[in-house]
Amino acid sequence: MIRLESIYLLMGLMLAGIAIVNFRDMRSHMPVRNTVFWALYAVIFLFGSHLSDFTNGMLVLLMVLTASRGLATSSRDASTPDARAESAARWGNRLFVPVLVVPVATFLGSLLLGRVVIGGTALVDPKQVTQVALGLATVLALITALVMLRPPIFAPITEARRLMDSVGWAAVLPQALAALGALFAAAGVGKIIAELATTYLPLGTPVAAVTAYAVGMALFTIIMGNAFAAFPVMTAGIGLPLVVQQYHGDVVVVTAIGMLSGFCGTLMTPMAANFNIVPAALLELRDRYGVIKAQVPTALMLLAANIVLLAYFAFPR
Repeated sequence: MIRLESIYLLMGLMLAGIAIVNFRDMRSHMPVRNTVFWALYAVIFLFGSHLSDFTNGMLVLLMVLTASRGLATSSRDASTPDARAESAARWGNRLFVPVLVVPVATFLGSLLLGRVVIGGTALVDPKQVTQVALGLATVLALITALVMLRPPIFAPITEARRLMDSVGWAAVLPQALAALGALFAAAGVGKIIAELATTYLPLGTPVAAVTAYAVGMALFTIIMGNAFAAFPVMTAGIGLPLVVQQYHGDVVVVTAIGMLSGFCGTLMTPMAANFNIVPAALLELRDRYGVIKAQVPTALMLLAANIVLLAYFAFPR
């Protein structure tokens, strides 16, 4: 049975390759620091499930110490700018084929892989079908790109190294923030937020309650960097006890628009590295926070619209 550990293995192998490329690149002024950082991250993916929580925690602390003085940014490319321009002109829009393979294959895999049974055992863990499908789709996209473009054999890992060095420590944020969200929920932060909200905020009307919930979702997402991590905390603290239970709001409408309000916060935070910091690195923008600055006006308008929709549709008439 294919489980999520198989995807972790692929991630670990990629990170190990990035560490090796960094170690071999003597032109970098900090090859050792980059090598150690990505090697430690590779160990967590490759062997983390077999190590104790204490050992994994120590590895994370070593990563923090390694990155505390910054990581080097790689300027080494797998090809020259002229070669890339010539390839782009020759392939045109067909260059998007490998990119489109990822969503298409993930969608089909999510629908079909869970139904495959071999010898009475499911091919993929039913609880992890989508994640496994995404991992397999990424591998399929890589194979498609290699067959189409026929780059040098080490081009994928060289380009992966260049991108990951550009992103730097922010690449670790998705894992860190997911763990932090679970920790906050287990620690009862939602109850604390409920006490603070009812004590210090004027929540005497349904409109005030939904405004506090929506704005709270956006603000906590800005802090956490992940609306899914903010959702259980804010919903347990304000959404359910105040909007749903006290003012009899429709739980489906409240939770759905609450998540949308959290996504507004995603647009405005550097903590959401996947959406804001990584694109800036991919596009080689001069302003590291250029994506966020462009999104803030839209995010604020969407948040205001969510508050209006929540206040209008959440309560029975």
